[in-house]
Amino acid sequence: MAAGLLLTACAAVREPTLLTDDFRHGLDRWHIEAERPAPVQATEGVLDIDSPAGITLWFKQRLDGPVRIDFDAVAVSEGGPNDQVSDLNVFWMATSADGLSPVYARRRSGAFAEYNDLLTYYVGLGGNRNTTSRFRRYIGDPVNRPLRAEHDLSATTALLRPNARQAITLIAAGGRIEYQRDGKTLFALEDADPYVSGWFALRTTYSHLRVSNLRIRALDKRAGANR
Repeated sequence: MAAGLLLTACAAVREPTLLTDDFRHGLDRWHIEAERPAPVQATEGVLDIDSPAGITLWFKQRLDGPVRIDFDAVAVSEGGPNDQVSDLNVFWMATSADGLSPVYARRRSGAFAEYNDLLTYYVGLGGNRNTTSRFRRYIGDPVNRPLRAEHDLSATTALLRPNARQAITLIAAGGRIEYQRDGKTLFALEDADPYVSGWFALRTTYSHLRVSNLRIRALDKRAGANR
């Protein structure tokens, strides 16, 4: 028992919480870029994004790695006009190739193509109307967004499940980049030239998401990311 308590204490020291959002106090911590008007609310512990088109929500605080980002998300299917169960997407460690800071300082409409020139990690979970899940390392090129074969998934097990709460984890720990769902690694990359600082965003398009329990923790620099 003593050993177990010691390990727990050590883990707490290694992973101090840097930032949280309990989604009970509005949207002051977020910068929103939306193609079309969309109701977005942060009340009663839930960030509700009900969008008829592309929308990106940037968390305003810049993050310095190594970090771990955790949140829960539901792709809503309750008969609403945007309840399409599609595109639970994220950017993390994002910066602008031209050095403009913060990353959302450049005015963007929310259209997806306007983000191509970022330096960032990106996952589109249940993209293309819930037919693909893809991980990309954006290289700041307005056209080229490299995609490895092993990072292009279409199996049902890699897609969204309607109305199911999913625990999402994003890791940027030096060269180790990882995306986990419900404690299992869906995508991983050993990056020889990693993005070690930048911004985090939630994104969707023509879909309805509910997000909760955002927690951003520092990872131990000596040990990398702790599972």
